[in-house]
Amino acid sequence: MIDGHIHIERGDYTLEWIRQFVDRAVATGLDEIRLLEHNYMFKEFEPMYDTVRANSDFVNDWFVRKAGKKDYKEYLDLIDKARANQYPVSIKFGLEVCYFKGWEELIKDQTRDKGFDFLLGSIHFVGNFAFDHTAQLWDGIDVDKTYIDYFEDSIDLAKSKVFDGLGHPDSIKLFGHKPSFDLTDYYERLAAALSDSNMYADQNSGTQRRCPDTSPLGMDKELIKALRRHDVKIITSSDAHSPEDVGYKIRELVECVNL
Repeated sequence: MIDGHIHIERGDYTLEWIRQFVDRAVATGLDEIRLLEHNYMFKEFEPMYDTVRANSDFVNDWFVRKAGKKDYKEYLDLIDKARANQYPVSIKFGLEVCYFKGWEELIKDQTRDKGFDFLLGSIHFVGNFAFDHTAQLWDGIDVDKTYIDYFEDSIDLAKSKVFDGLGHPDSIKLFGHKPSFDLTDYYERLAAALSDSNMYADQNSGTQRRCPDTSPLGMDKELIKALRRHDVKIITSSDAHSPEDVGYKIRELVECVNL
């Protein structure tokens, strides 16, 4: 039982804070947790967001409120401290990185030899559109084009070979928007690219926790079938941002994968 996507950004970088996630993992019957941070929490990654900030007042306001609030060295030091301790569950540490094509070298430069167990690449922006922030931002958006760009970007992410996993591969459906065309070809292409890069897919319950009325649990079943056809590893995750959400619907996610 794995929860492979847990953010620790809401607390200080202390072993006491880590212990709260561990205790919740034990209570929910998990064997392994994977703790991470969003890359935008660290100023070292700020240049990646220049274009989306310049082209969207909403994104710029969000960035000013949320980004650059943590110290990268303190996070890396916390990882070392935690590894020096024994815990009743396995703990891995990583980073969730927003993927913007053309910024692969900065990502590699800022993560190389930092001691991470994994890098999770995720799509959070389609062009300059912050599609997963609020439902209101979808007003007037071309849904079909957004889906096309989203999956093309996801395939480019997989082909970049920078990451170990792809976060919430079809979170584009978060607010209930659906394209007018069948997604089978995109699912196949994405699964093939993930397989070729030896990457895993993040079977994530976070979108449903955020939007239970519009988002189904985990990945679309046809995407899961495509991933399995291409022997892509699937890792369950809660996308928790606080200890109480650790393990959220992990068992149900496992059942979805095994159907």
